[in-house]
Amino acid sequence: MGAIITLCLLGILVLYLGLYKAKNALLPVSVLGLLVALGFEIYAWNANPEPLYKGMVLFDHFALSFSILCISLTILILFLSKEYFKAISDNVAEYYCLILFSLTGALMVNAYHNFAMLFIGIEIMSVAMYILTGIRRTDKISNEASLKYFIMGAFSTGFLLFGITLLYGATGSFDLSAIKSYILDNPTNVSPLFYAGILLLLVGLCFKVGVAPFHFWTPDVYDGAPILITTFMSTVVKIASFAGFLRLFSTVLVPLNEFWTPILLTVVIITLFVGNISALMQTSFKRMMAYSSVSHAGYMLFAILSIGPNSAAGILTYSAAYGLASIIAFASLILVKRNVGSDQFESFNGLGKANPGLAFAVTVAMLSLAGIPLTAGFIGKFMMFSNVMNDYHTVLLVLAAINAAIGVFYYLRVVVHMYLMKKGEAEHTEVSFPANFKFVLILAVILTILIGIYPNCIVGLI
Repeated sequence: MGAIITLCLLGILVLYLGLYKAKNALLPVSVLGLLVALGFEIYAWNANPEPLYKGMVLFDHFALSFSILCISLTILILFLSKEYFKAISDNVAEYYCLILFSLTGALMVNAYHNFAMLFIGIEIMSVAMYILTGIRRTDKISNEASLKYFIMGAFSTGFLLFGITLLYGATGSFDLSAIKSYILDNPTNVSPLFYAGILLLLVGLCFKVGVAPFHFWTPDVYDGAPILITTFMSTVVKIASFAGFLRLFSTVLVPLNEFWTPILLTVVIITLFVGNISALMQTSFKRMMAYSSVSHAGYMLFAILSIGPNSAAGILTYSAAYGLASIIAFASLILVKRNVGSDQFESFNGLGKANPGLAFAVTVAMLSLAGIPLTAGFIGKFMMFSNVMNDYHTVLLVLAAINAAIGVFYYLRVVVHMYLMKKGEAEHTEVSFPANFKFVLILAVILTILIGIYPNCIVGLI
């Protein structure tokens, strides 16, 4: 709980720093505060996990692992923010404050043990993102993306709340332990209200994690938001949403898996094909990453579809791999777009010759996202595939392999542009490479390769 309180106070402190025009202190104070929050999470690792505050939250290894990952990724993203926010707004403190509050909501979602806390966490996390998506008030595309995100988010929240209401009507409690006891005590006499509540919860959570056919908001919102906000949205927000998704299904709904497994299986298959085929057809790097995030959400659902002892470790590993690769990809896009003025694939032409270091980082990210061996992405995909293999989902395994091959094609397309395509005469020959970007990219590349070679450094955490 110390991390959540620290982040709340930090968000308020950042607002006051902005009020008193201390813009240069925003980044170091934010990073220092995040390190303190990270320290609280690590300190709580050996504590005895029990539901706190009338059973509202549970800081077990599951919650702590995902919270540590979310805070660590946020620190890397904030390092990229130096000079970035100043270029698009005079009110820099708003960005830091909203990111910190969104992270606070993410930590609540990771640790909820009561549906009330799940709802509060999701709303704190989401409302801040609605604002950040449209914070460029003079940009019509950004405004449109924010409006779409808000409408679709409110729509999905309605499904989520209705589902929670029906579960409460059937069980008389919002507490996960009480709901689980209800299922175990009535294995053959579960109320129809409960089944309807599961369906509505499933729809609401699928909207939040951006899986097809509930992904309509994803490409436009990712494309319209500032690149750094897209980075936070596609990593921290998505990871926390999946942590909440997995906690609900693994803690409560496993006894009823025969009911919801066929539905989730259909969603996974649709998600894989829609995400990968749509990404294959894009000419914009940013929209390609948006649609590929849909496909990655499909792979991460494997762990929920085949819930077992390795599900939490699998999603944590996949989340770490996806988060690091996404940060590398979007950080590189910021540099390239700043230099060329476009986010099309052609903007990467000749990057391998002009900036071999940056091109190597992008190559590692693309290989990791594609699931190539010796990268973290390969370990994540291997663990996801192992989950469905253990449950004998043979058809899904074949379809997933086909989609993985499609993914390799459009990810390597970026590599082809960097090393085999020539730049136009009117374009710059070299991309400026600030020190903060070098630090983040080097660290992310090392971690991506390290997890790929020594996966036990993260797999053993949960």
